[in-house]
Amino acid sequence: MQVPEIEKQIGINLYSTDTDGLGGQLRQEVEDFIVKEITNREEGQEGKYLILELVKRDWDTHHLTRTLAKILKVSQKRISVAGTKDKRALTTQKISIFDIDAQEIEKIHLKDVELKVLGHSRKSVELGDLWGNNFRITIRNITHSSEETHKLLEKTTNEILAQNGVPNFFGIQRFGSVRPVTHLVGKAIVEGDFEKAALLYIDEPFPDEPEETRKARQFVKETLDFKEGLKIYPLHLGHERAMMNHLIANPDDFAGAFLVLPKNLYRMFVHGYQSYIYNTILCRRIEKGLPLNEAVEGDVVCFKNEHGLPDSSKTEKATAETVNAMNRLIKKKRAFITAPLPGYSTEFASGVPGEIEQAVLEELKVPLQGFNIEETPEMSSKGIRREILLQVEPKFEVAEDELNPGKSKAVLEFMLPKGSYATTMLREYMKVDPLQMS
Repeated sequence: MQVPEIEKQIGINLYSTDTDGLGGQLRQEVEDFIVKEITNREEGQEGKYLILELVKRDWDTHHLTRTLAKILKVSQKRISVAGTKDKRALTTQKISIFDIDAQEIEKIHLKDVELKVLGHSRKSVELGDLWGNNFRITIRNITHSSEETHKLLEKTTNEILAQNGVPNFFGIQRFGSVRPVTHLVGKAIVEGDFEKAALLYIDEPFPDEPEETRKARQFVKETLDFKEGLKIYPLHLGHERAMMNHLIANPDDFAGAFLVLPKNLYRMFVHGYQSYIYNTILCRRIEKGLPLNEAVEGDVVCFKNEHGLPDSSKTEKATAETVNAMNRLIKKKRAFITAPLPGYSTEFASGVPGEIEQAVLEELKVPLQGFNIEETPEMSSKGIRREILLQVEPKFEVAEDELNPGKSKAVLEFMLPKGSYATTMLREYMKVDPLQMS
């Protein structure tokens, strides 16, 4: 099947399964998307960090931590989580708050938020504590009968299990669901053109944006009048407005305009460009007929860490002498084939996998040394490698859709390691425009 045009824009041009798509719709109700964090943390009764279980419904993680900080009258920096969770979802995770009394939690009465004190710790909750997430996701409004839906689900599931998972693509969220511009901004930054990068982020309109937003962006694109632009830019576009304010006060300081953004945001631009290149390389590997779950000579393989998760800091290149031994480890899920998120000192494969990587870099005219960004060193990236197979073992149920008479629904349950996207797996079942999965 042909993939939607918007996915081609982010480097994904194929499905790994040959089945027809279910179609359908995600998140018709918030409870249709349930996420539960997997962590190995065990809490005690000693330490400065209060550890809580947070259950939230239809809350953005950053918005919620800001709100909690205001209620508790503490700095938001004292609140930490292992990972941000989907907004339109019912999610469960651990959070930590530094130097706060458990009784203070009783002051918090927020709609659709539950907080349960688990104990204390000498360590805050951090990204390293996150192993993965369990998902229970309902796809509604499927036009097929329940019997047809079951057959399609069964066929797609069997294909996924036969290949031990799905390609570990970066999903549309990495690039911007409505406005996939992140990687284009990152490309301009790596090429050293900060003016182009800043203007792409500020004023490039996209068709799925609200009309008011498109008109505001188009005005600035045509006039480069930031002062007038601020008068018509919607207030919710706070990041673009902050950059324009900086450029009014500091004309032509386009590199500095990025540094007014939160660090996690301005670093995402270069990461987005790397993700686009990675997606393109992964598609090319599949098109060339190379397997995702069996190394060939020249592949760079990483090994599992103490939690059984891929550790991209521990890699080895498969040679004629070692490839069979590596494939035995891959079958035991103790080793994983990787592809590059390229940077200024990336390890590349050799052999046929290396030829694919180099061909993509040449076609996309990627300037590897450009990832060493002198103007904004915080954006620089050495590069890293990422496992190419998202190992997943989905289970499913089918029923009549009580919200949409005459339609069927599918409920999928699966676990994913941290850093991967549920939509990467769901797209193989649904085969729809990514906006229907947002």
